[in-house]
Amino acid sequence: MTARTTVYLDYAASAPAREESFAAERAYEDSPIAGANPNSLHSLGREAARALDEARRDIARCAGGGFRPSDVVFTSGGTESNNLALLGLSRGAHQRDRKRTRVILSAIEHDSELDVTGVLRDRGFEVTLVKPGRDGVVSRATLEDALGPDCALVSVMSANNETGVVQPVSELAEAAHAAGALFHTDAVQAFGRIPLDISQADAVSLAAHKLGGPVGVGALLVRGRVPLAPQSFGGGQESGRRAGTQDVRGALAFAAVARACCGSIATARPQVSGRAERLYQRICAEGTGIVPTTTTTVGAERLPGMVSVMAPGLDSQSLVLGLDERGFEVSAGSACSSGSLDASHVLTAMGIGRDQALGSLRISFDERVAEEDLEAFALELVSLVKRTKARHQ
Repeated sequence: MTARTTVYLDYAASAPAREESFAAERAYEDSPIAGANPNSLHSLGREAARALDEARRDIARCAGGGFRPSDVVFTSGGTESNNLALLGLSRGAHQRDRKRTRVILSAIEHDSELDVTGVLRDRGFEVTLVKPGRDGVVSRATLEDALGPDCALVSVMSANNETGVVQPVSELAEAAHAAGALFHTDAVQAFGRIPLDISQADAVSLAAHKLGGPVGVGALLVRGRVPLAPQSFGGGQESGRRAGTQDVRGALAFAAVARACCGSIATARPQVSGRAERLYQRICAEGTGIVPTTTTTVGAERLPGMVSVMAPGLDSQSLVLGLDERGFEVSAGSACSSGSLDASHVLTAMGIGRDQALGSLRISFDERVAEEDLEAFALELVSLVKRTKARHQ
């Protein structure tokens, strides 16, 4: 029996591991520091600490925006980075200025931020959600209308994890700072795909596995002048900002993948954007019954390998399972919300009706996915949608 060929198109959930990640992990395992605690005072501990600091330098350099190696706090991934940012920065801002009792988030943030709102309220903070326009962009004017002297923190993601829409981070950060608030951005999806617009950000969340690094390692970049109240305790690691023995192997693999991806943005981005544009043209052609979720599908305002579409009147979960049977792996939105039976909060916040949003699909990939695989996927998706609509008529 011939094994089924699978085309994986869910890179926004987790990208396949890259050889650079494997090579860095093998080099670590073959080195004298394998297993050594980087917080120990003996020779191997100090050598492990130097390796960890080198990973900080690489990640800070790749991220840009004027962040320094000492600003890099290693975490277990994007979720922890976002949790630490929201809880730690809001608390730090409030400790510095007691009138700062409100946090502003965009309504299209990842669940690792939106699900923190209850904790923030329990800690005495009011939470305000600002919505994007129909184009998926949170405008400066919208944010300025919500800002005030009571705002401690603003958090808006660099690029949305469902639609791929890039946000005007510098403009939003400038508005937040003008009101005396801190600004954080979740750059988990954008890092290594596009140059980050973070020179005005106070803190930035990153994760390795979105690029093809190991699962379970991420970073929160926090400028040294920014007040961050720690949220875990039991050690002085990460300059007292995040307790726990660091994963040196994971950090080195993260740094290796960051170097590879950030170093190839200039060539990979136009290549992947071109493939995304052709995919949109194939699956959103007249008569397919499939439409884009946003008014802008490709270009500087979008992540290069994120295709976001809807089949109005159909159920996205049925489409995902139907495509899976045919060897194509996509998602209905954020993988962290894959168990939800409701419409995407991102699309509804953009003003898309629930019936339309229930038929949404997210197709995500990078330069490692071949053009012919995308062509085969397009044919299968269009055929599946037409057959499904015919059965419902």
